[in-house]
Amino acid sequence: MTSPFNWNKSYASVRSPVFARNIVSTSHPLAAQAGLRILAQGGNAVDAAIATAACMTLVEPCSNGLGSDAFCILWDGAQLHGLNASGTAPAAWTPEHFSKTYGRDLKAPPKRGWGGVTVPGAVAGWVALSERFGKLAFADLMAPAIEIAERGYAVPVIVQSKWALAAALAELTEQPGFAQAFLPRGRAPAVGELFKFPDAARTLRLIAQTKGEAFYRGEVAEAVQKFSRETGGAMTAADFADYKPEWVETISQSYAGHDLHEIPPNGQGIAALIALGILKHLDLPSQEVDGVAAQHMQIEAMKLAFADVYRYVSDPRSMKVTAAEMLEPSYLAQRAKLVDMGRAQDFKCGNPVKGGTIYLTTADESGMMVSFIQSNYMGFGSGLVVPGYGVSLQNRGHCFNLEAGHPNVVAPGKRPFHTIIPAFLMRDGRPVMSYGVMGGNMQPQGHMQTLVRMLDFGQNPQAACDAPRWRFNEGLSLNIEPHMPAATIDGLRALGHQIGDIHDSYQDFGAGQFIWRMGDPDAQGYVAASDPRRDGAAVGF
Repeated sequence: MTSPFNWNKSYASVRSPVFARNIVSTSHPLAAQAGLRILAQGGNAVDAAIATAACMTLVEPCSNGLGSDAFCILWDGAQLHGLNASGTAPAAWTPEHFSKTYGRDLKAPPKRGWGGVTVPGAVAGWVALSERFGKLAFADLMAPAIEIAERGYAVPVIVQSKWALAAALAELTEQPGFAQAFLPRGRAPAVGELFKFPDAARTLRLIAQTKGEAFYRGEVAEAVQKFSRETGGAMTAADFADYKPEWVETISQSYAGHDLHEIPPNGQGIAALIALGILKHLDLPSQEVDGVAAQHMQIEAMKLAFADVYRYVSDPRSMKVTAAEMLEPSYLAQRAKLVDMGRAQDFKCGNPVKGGTIYLTTADESGMMVSFIQSNYMGFGSGLVVPGYGVSLQNRGHCFNLEAGHPNVVAPGKRPFHTIIPAFLMRDGRPVMSYGVMGGNMQPQGHMQTLVRMLDFGQNPQAACDAPRWRFNEGLSLNIEPHMPAATIDGLRALGHQIGDIHDSYQDFGAGQFIWRMGDPDAQGYVAASDPRRDGAAVGF
């Protein structure tokens, strides 16, 4: 099979693509090794993904934990499947609950504390994946994570920097349980310092022994309810018991002879699909890959996508428009006409109606491929950690709206607007690539930017991963990585883009993991890339 890529390095990087028949790529080497260990024991790509995800709750606690949410797209060897394991609002949550508890001028639930805690979905997602597609016993998949939690691990550079930043925030450190769990010596661990998490090991053992039942309908759920009652929360054990993940059909957009698949709303994956649908009507492939025109087209397409996504996307049961309407080709063609190559614009939403995350990907020699993402929002999530159990609770409730009539208004059992999104690329009904890019609203932006580089400009996955990125914030505001050509940055400013300090080290441009299928797995296997923006690794055999 002829490769579609230029394998010469395009950007400065210490990483090279990894070629193998069985492969794991994620943002921490220990977690990647755990997944590979499961593959070597006879597990498949789903088994490896679950083991890797469990380890990631420990080795990157500044991005996810046992109280996280998750989404997955997988190719089982014959067809695609989507899993929405995002959390739901407690039964007590209504706009009236928030106005009574926090005041009437609140526009969204609180960022930290119990006011943002939704029921965790990740553990239920692991169980659902294992029951439907796994080969090994579920308890075996928890073993590497339990070992890491009990023995500890040396904290790496990038994780430590994020941990230290969080440790400086009173809004986190003052939350019940946070300091006891994540500041064991009264501070964030230093680089290379050993961190053990025996409370999480206890919970992982319970999850392993009961296939998650203790987490949702047993000891852990009861502990969460007790902690909630003692510290002012509304979460109950019944909220945990009522939770179930959902198997969903993916939504897709054709682009450059391929089809990009995303999880449907309540996630923001549709933003990447809208942007690509707009780019189809612009002359992007004829431009210079890192030139002003190519970047301007992508920025404007992304802004148009976000204008609609922020207005319309929520739990699909409460959306006033459908995903199909938002992706309707003639509508996107009309939106593309709004792009002015001579100036940057602050777009508003159209009318499509007629009349803090970790990412991992795995693949095995049978052809199974998994695209999996898991997170606590805004770093350490709510800041709340269940004493004795090491469950750092999610804060996705902050993504709800408290405006009456808004499609994303809070309601009991409802899923909030979600930023974490796995991606999967197909061609002619066959799998091509499982991939994702982490980082809040950077995720669909990263999906689009890296895919355009690979499909329109022939950059290999590692080069596309290494290449400079921009991040749209709001209005005309952008941030751009400093290794973008200076002439391009100057040209974008001349068009009216408002570009922040390019040397601001606190900007998050996402970190991605990619597995590209090289043809028949029995013959050629896969190539994987991991992002230098985190302590990532791609490993295989």
